[in-house]
Amino acid sequence: MLPASIQITGEQLSAAEVQDICESLKEDSVRLLSVRGCQLSDRDFGRVCRSVAESRSLAQLNLNLGVVSSVSRTRQLADALKTNRSLQTLFLHGNPLLDAGLVTLNLALSTHPALVCLDLGDCTLGDEALRLICGMLPPDGAKSGLRELTLSANPGISSKGWARLAIAVAHSSQLRVLNLDYNMLAVNVLILLVYILVLSPGDQIAGMLAVAVASSRTLEVLDLEGTGLTNQSAQVFLDMVENYPTSLRVLVLSENDISPELQQQICDLLSEAEDDDDREAPPFQPGSASSSTLVPIRDKYQPVRDKYQPIRDKYQPPTWLPHSNSSPQMVLLTSGLGESLLAETEM
Repeated sequence: MLPASIQITGEQLSAAEVQDICESLKEDSVRLLSVRGCQLSDRDFGRVCRSVAESRSLAQLNLNLGVVSSVSRTRQLADALKTNRSLQTLFLHGNPLLDAGLVTLNLALSTHPALVCLDLGDCTLGDEALRLICGMLPPDGAKSGLRELTLSANPGISSKGWARLAIAVAHSSQLRVLNLDYNMLAVNVLILLVYILVLSPGDQIAGMLAVAVASSRTLEVLDLEGTGLTNQSAQVFLDMVENYPTSLRVLVLSENDISPELQQQICDLLSEAEDDDDREAPPFQPGSASSSTLVPIRDKYQPVRDKYQPIRDKYQPPTWLPHSNSSPQMVLLTSGLGESLLAETEM
């Protein structure tokens, strides 16, 4: 029998329900566990963590929206991750981790042998946490690292912190997807992020923090929704896609003060490059076991909509699909909050 998918949203979990979840994990009959926005006692949370540690089938764990609500729970999760060897995707979006929480989780996250997708959006992170996260994006020739990283809605990170991330992204040999939506990125950091997509190693950006940057040959998705961009910033992206080869496939610029005409120009240029990319290289297939990789479902930061809509769907038969990067190159456009990607990202 195929491993099951357990998905519960926004409910109070009873001890009996938690016991059922734990038994399924220990029997290696669960591949996806999502308890996003659920309430459970500290004792029951510890039971779930110990079962996660023992599971050899669990590939995706969703603890979004306040489930990891204390220092003790952060420690219990860290202990579980140190023992678990199967987890590929971890969602912690909307938990008050702070920098101290990342310090607690860092060793477990950075040494996990299978983890490739991490969502730390809306976790009240600062520069110290970002410094540790950069260590999960090892440079070319080093150990494997994250392929997808979400840092949405962490306004406590400074321009210096984002610049550090830009350098790590430039040298990462693994990262395919980077979600930075709903962060007020300084213009100089935005330009740095653009140039790391196109410049060769050794190139420098004059007046740009005196930092040498290298090209990213892997980054395919960049989400900059709601980051305070203007036409001036978008012009930099237009120049990039018009004049330089880049691996970028999806660029999200919605909820910014950018004219529809300029967004359409960028979209047209990315679309024109699609056929050339398809001829030059096959679509990316991550890992030898990609055929059994779960499609990650992340929580987009929603400053207006209620994130705690109870949806219950326990023990749903799973659909196993690989990460797919064969979609057309595009810029995602919206006219209002909640329209971009929400249909794709909500569980």
